[in-house]
Amino acid sequence: MTTWVVIGASSAMGTAFARKVAREGHSLIVTTRKLEEAKALCADLHIRGASTAEPARLDLTDHQSIAALSAQVMATSQDISVAFFAGSMRPQEEISAEPELGAQTYQDNLVGPAECLLTLAAILEQRGSGVIIALSSVAGDRGRASNYVYGSAKAGFTAFLSGLRNRLSPFGIRVVTVKAGFVDTEMTWGLPGMFLVADPIDVANALWKASARGPEVIYLPKFWWVIMTIIRTIPEPIFKKLKL
Repeated sequence: MTTWVVIGASSAMGTAFARKVAREGHSLIVTTRKLEEAKALCADLHIRGASTAEPARLDLTDHQSIAALSAQVMATSQDISVAFFAGSMRPQEEISAEPELGAQTYQDNLVGPAECLLTLAAILEQRGSGVIIALSSVAGDRGRASNYVYGSAKAGFTAFLSGLRNRLSPFGIRVVTVKAGFVDTEMTWGLPGMFLVADPIDVANALWKASARGPEVIYLPKFWWVIMTIIRTIPEPIFKKLKL
């Protein structure tokens, strides 16, 4: 039996994954920015078969909030695994007009997530087992004018996860980096250029499989590997002329 710590559980993908864990009969600690949301989700997870489901309020800009989650995780005697879905995505036009929003984008998608995962990784390392699944983005594979601040934050997060994977590998701990394309979530609702949108439930099922086996860097949906391989190989002089 494992306790899964689902961070960003109120997101569409976070909720779908938490429900998958519940149907498998495991325990959960689910975090959201608002404790009442976490409590409501826990009630739902109990109905769906979770062994136990504990709520936690988590603000990734607050060191004390991260420390409180760490203490809650330490208190469980079961094996620990982590699924990380937290983050934010502001339109590039807004960030260009208000550069301070860029700093917040890095806080939400790199600085806060790194602090949180470093804290929880120490627990997994101490226990010598577990899995970390963390949501990055295909946007980090190459800087594009339409979202280069968000993309660079995700690029940094992808590099962070690579280093964390190398650190934890000797302990038998898997760190799975998920480079997600367009998924039908609140974050992406209404964005221009949306195509080939994945269902959060399908993503959750794929992540569950990835937690146990397979490569530790995955694209979801899988066809995004082909798309981003092409985009990465476009020469810079040509790339600058494209409206991407």
